[in-house]
Amino acid sequence: MDKTLRTILITAVSVILLAGAFSGGFLVGHLLPLSGQFPSISQFIPSAPPTVSPEQQSATPGDVQTLFAPFWETWNIIHEQYVDQPVDDVKLMEGAINGMLQTLEVGLNYYDNPEQLVQKNNYLNGKDYEGIGAYVDTSGEYMTIIGPIKDSPAAKAGLRSGDQVIAVDGNDMTGVPPEDVRQKVLGPEGTEVTLTILRKGEGHPFDVTLTRAKITTPLVESEMRPDGIAYVQLNTFGDSADRDLRLALDELLAQNPKGLILDLRYNGGGYLDQGIAVTSEFLPGRQVVVYEKYGDGRLKENMSIGNGIAVDIPMVVLINEASASASEIVAGALQDYGRAKLVGVTTFGKGSVQSVNMLDNQGSVAVTSAQWLTPSQRLIEDIGLTPDVYVELTQDDFEAGLDPQLDAAVETLMAVINGTPIPTSMPMPTSVITSTPVP
Repeated sequence: MDKTLRTILITAVSVILLAGAFSGGFLVGHLLPLSGQFPSISQFIPSAPPTVSPEQQSATPGDVQTLFAPFWETWNIIHEQYVDQPVDDVKLMEGAINGMLQTLEVGLNYYDNPEQLVQKNNYLNGKDYEGIGAYVDTSGEYMTIIGPIKDSPAAKAGLRSGDQVIAVDGNDMTGVPPEDVRQKVLGPEGTEVTLTILRKGEGHPFDVTLTRAKITTPLVESEMRPDGIAYVQLNTFGDSADRDLRLALDELLAQNPKGLILDLRYNGGGYLDQGIAVTSEFLPGRQVVVYEKYGDGRLKENMSIGNGIAVDIPMVVLINEASASASEIVAGALQDYGRAKLVGVTTFGKGSVQSVNMLDNQGSVAVTSAQWLTPSQRLIEDIGLTPDVYVELTQDDFEAGLDPQLDAAVETLMAVINGTPIPTSMPMPTSVITSTPVP
């Protein structure tokens, strides 16, 4: 089935910085058909005088012709009076769509043009792409790093969650829309870009120069550790995440591991059906994985499949501030059912549902339509999931090649296996960024 006809669930504020890549980030959602309420680009009359032409009138549904008259007049004025002609009609059309979406105040609502949509699907399905390799938030004053992709230029440069990009190649980005900043950071493999970073806790901004690269992100990476613990890292919930996870679990379980660590750190989401399928591998029978709560109070149940092969093995799930959307759905369900302990820091807090509407080969529009709730009906949006064992990964740890979160996951898993007390969580400092509100 065509990816664009499938239900997807993508992190609301994240986006991978690709060469020519996607603009909305991973969001949560369902795909819907084109509504037909917006005139197609072929129906625009670029050289008309600053009045509404008969063609424009006929291209506009009758019940909103009066409402749309100022739009068409503005369109015509631009074509008649703007100093730099010819005007790019496609950019005008995309700008109009984005302008409408930006007036919506709840959740993430955005437009992907056809190229961005292709890049998004490529990333979700593990195909090569070019860029710095980072999830970013474009909903605030500055473009903000959510988290780097493993082994990407962003990761090697030490970019961290919460880093704000305040300048690109020496040009101040204050007042520049974060999506425009993201576009400036895009570029082909081998080219350089210098980002000026404002980091919480640092006295002054600092520059980071990155060389854009071709990045391949496997959906699943796994190994049997020397201590007898199976380790699985799920990087994104792409098209074959369930199949790749099942293959990894088959191989690992055949070696009779003591327990399992599922690493969802820096996993920003993916397809909804994959989130449900992944959760199903660890839950016995058919159970609620996540609820969708609509504005009228209705709750829609999304059930597990009931075909899991790792429903009994002791397990721990690793999470961090960049675990979002589908990752939070999986981790929240496993935590609610007592199936796994969560180790790390509070997750991103992406729990709004976007309905993704295909625009007849002109891209897609995502509009917030509901919220996610865990099986115990905990709200995810703007709150995130609190780990059972709180452990930070500091910049010093990163630079020293240490992973105290993974160490704590092993310690926690061994306590579960041996029936001994779980390690006490570290006090949660107030300075830690646990999630970024979505406007």
